Amino acid sequence: MTGPLPLLSAEPSPTRRATLVRRVRLLVAATIAYNVIEAAVALTAGTLADSTALVGFGLDSVIEVSSAAAVAWQFTAADHERRERTALRIVAGSFFALAAYVTVESVRALVGGDRAEHSTVGLVLAVLSLLVMPLLSAVQRRAGRKLGSASAVADSRQTLLCTYLSAVLLVGLAVNSLFGWWWADPAAALVIAAVAVREGRDAWRGHTCCTPVISDSGPTSDGCCAPGSPR
Repeated sequence: MTGPLPLLSAEPSPTRRATLVRRVRLLVAATIAYNVIEAAVALTAGTLADSTALVGFGLDSVIEVSSAAAVAWQFTAADHERRERTALRIVAGSFFALAAYVTVESVRALVGGDRAEHSTVGLVLAVLSLLVMPLLSAVQRRAGRKLGSASAVADSRQTLLCTYLSAVLLVGLAVNSLFGWWWADPAAALVIAAVAVREGRDAWRGHTCCTPVISDSGPTSDGCCAPGSPR
């Protein structure tokens, strides 16, 4: 029987690394552009419909912009690895801020029994985000893993969380419009807040997926490095 496999890491060539950096920059720019539009539409529609869910979704888009901007700032430096930890902390802070806001607004809506009006614009926006966000998240996650950038992967998870919020928003608005179940949206949003806390904790600690590795215990199930592994 052979001994344990040595720790291996896929290191891209300089040319490949430069290509991946450009790809991450483009994806971050696309994420920022989309979320700026999404925030404007959601905040406007939420104010008109008196919808806490829509306003919260719009503010989530603002937080997503700050997270993507942190990664964009990191990759403006030639030696972007030096800014990795700071960018990760900003991404983590975005997760915590989102969790805090969603929790406060959800509890307030449940206690106060706030009822939002029907919003066609909100429903369309939620469906559109469900289509766009998973694609952006998957592509950025793949590029971040190949590049070995924990902050890029953490930001892709922030984008994926926005997908979950889109689903919550869609269900909440639809159920409220169809059945008058006003409590469905804030209750589901509390689950999203719990997920945001977990993701923020992992980003703060640097426990995000990076380049695929093989260790004594073998590769992790999704091909990401195990917590505590060298980056």
